[in-house]
Amino acid sequence: MQKTINFKLKQDTVDNLLAFSELLHKDINKMLEEALEQYFENAQKKLIEKGIDEDASMTNLDYDEFWDGLDIG
Repeated sequence: MQKTINFKLKQDTVDNLLAFSELLHKDINKMLEEALEQYFENAQKKLIEKGIDEDASMTNLDYDEFWDGLDIG
């Protein structure tokens, strides 16, 4: 099922789309699709990094404090 999304672009953005479409000989829809794909990839990377940072902050012990008193042998 496809949904229709209505959105507005600034005039500068429209002008740039038209100019780059002509310069690159590329369809505007293709350019927008590529830009959104790149945006989603970057956003996903940031979310993953944020998750890793949050997991790492679960302890405030440094390496030596964490392993202090552990007898391996």
